Amino acid sequence: MESPLQLIGAAEWAAAHDITVPVAGRLTAQMPETATELLARGARFAATDAYLGIPWRALMRHRHWLVGDGFSGQFRLAAALLRPRRVTFLDDGANAVPFADVLTGRRPYRRPGVTERGLTTRVAPLALDHVLGRAIAGHVEIFTAFDLGEGRRDALADRGIRVRRHRFDWTRASAPPSGLRGRVVLGSARPADGLMPLGDYVAWVEGVARGTSVVYLPHRRETDEQLAAVARIPGVDVRRTLLPAELVLAGAVDLDIVTLASSTVTTIPLVLAGTGSAVRPHGVAAPEGRTR
Repeated sequence: MESPLQLIGAAEWAAAHDITVPVAGRLTAQMPETATELLARGARFAATDAYLGIPWRALMRHRHWLVGDGFSGQFRLAAALLRPRRVTFLDDGANAVPFADVLTGRRPYRRPGVTERGLTTRVAPLALDHVLGRAIAGHVEIFTAFDLGEGRRDALADRGIRVRRHRFDWTRASAPPSGLRGRVVLGSARPADGLMPLGDYVAWVEGVARGTSVVYLPHRRETDEQLAAVARIPGVDVRRTLLPAELVLAGAVDLDIVTLASSTVTTIPLVLAGTGSAVRPHGVAAPEGRTR
């Protein structure tokens, strides 16, 4: 697992299958905190080992892999060499749909929006061939919160790949009551990723906060400069929870959530289903390949 959303997907998969699973989590922002919080909420994790690079020993011990990021160079290399018997792909934000298109042959096996080179590009065909071979044997599935569309699902089924959707049932059921009320702004890493000038971003938050008080939940890749600029906006309460929005918001009711277009437009309505909350996406869609 390489991101908090992938960890949540692993917890949902374990709950849906009533299975306890060991988890290897890459040491990136919010990962240790998310793993600790999921365990506190009762996630069916046998162990949560942190790693850098590729967790070779853990992968060699298990023939069924839950894979958070199918585009990962580490996954490609490990799959090409270790050749797992069974693979379940979890969500990596908005890349869920492009990766499904890789498996159906609709697009090449490379991360959208990224110029790839080096070893991972050379092992990509080997990894993909192995995955598709296991699919023919009925040992590949996608476990996702995203609607892949009927055409994609049919194309995946033709290749032997099962698709199972989830709606964050475990995340909702395990959430403690939340004291959040009113308007919540979900932070974005667009300025840090070079996709939006910081001044424009601050102006957007100012517009959302004008005339009211808002709680601001930072994105895990926001810079200190960006957070400081947001914190200076009147009426904005920056809450550094070090957890993904899906965990922070689960258990809340009657929220007015404002976000720039991202994968949260899909995930948060599922997490808050039936709570009377509204999610309002603003702005243009994120460029393909840019996820959480």
